[in-house]
Amino acid sequence: MLPTVDAGDPVRRGGERRGGFMPDLLTELFQNPLEPGYADAARRRAERAARADHAEPPRRALSLPRLLTLLVSAGIGFLLVVAYQHVIADEPARTRARDGLIDQINDRRATTDALRRRADQLRDQVTRQRDAALDDRAAARLRDLEATTGLGRVTGDGVVVRIGDAPRPVDAVTGQGSGNDLGRVLDRDLQQIANALWRAGAEAIAINGQRLISTSTIRAAGDAILVDFRPLTGPYEVSAIGPDDMEKRFVSSSTARTFRQLVDAFGMSFEVHKRDDLSLPAASEPQLRYARPLRSPSPSPTTVTPTEGGR
Repeated sequence: MLPTVDAGDPVRRGGERRGGFMPDLLTELFQNPLEPGYADAARRRAERAARADHAEPPRRALSLPRLLTLLVSAGIGFLLVVAYQHVIADEPARTRARDGLIDQINDRRATTDALRRRADQLRDQVTRQRDAALDDRAAARLRDLEATTGLGRVTGDGVVVRIGDAPRPVDAVTGQGSGNDLGRVLDRDLQQIANALWRAGAEAIAINGQRLISTSTIRAAGDAILVDFRPLTGPYEVSAIGPDDMEKRFVSSSTARTFRQLVDAFGMSFEVHKRDDLSLPAASEPQLRYARPLRSPSPSPTTVTPTEGGR
């Protein structure tokens, strides 16, 4: 006799249910909805990513612009190193050449000073012999002319104007002198002081012992100031012989007021003192030049015919 079951209960074969799913399969489906193949693929990707994080990053090939930049930078660095080596190698030679030029300048300056002293001695001898050959009146007149033109030594009361450079500013970063030196005495400063003294009535002027005459020049050559092509060093003293009121007239002049303002603004030194028995040396012999007419053959006579415009 065959077994019977309820119509609503399907027939079971080997633990399976015809026309449906077992309860274990449904539980597995809800607990693990992802296909096992997809889960394995995701696990393998995660493992590869973890190994890549601990491994050395892949090397990328340099692009052409980056390679050119590196080559140019290396070339510039090499050139800078070579130039620096040449500068260091040539520095002793330049130092020796500069020292040699300085020695030559000092030797020539010493020779010039000795020749100038010798010229002054010979001039004094010529003056004494000339005075002995002339009578008193002619010799006195000649001495007055020499004092007026600056070719003779003069003594008398006068004024001394002393002017000097301001302390050179120092750069706060490098500790060296700054190039913006507005407190330095210039050649035009000495020109203005000399002209102001002439206007105040000066009869003779000398700058650091260099007598000024009508052909004297006050110029600049680099940082040096030249008076008649002779270099001077600061501080500068402008000595002038003149009347008693010369000091008062110079102090009240616009030039003196300008220099007092420079003292307040930049720290230059500027002093005016009255001196008795000043002695100013004679100037060197000037190089006088005269104009001479050119010799030309006499023009041949020509006949001029009047024109309508000349009537």
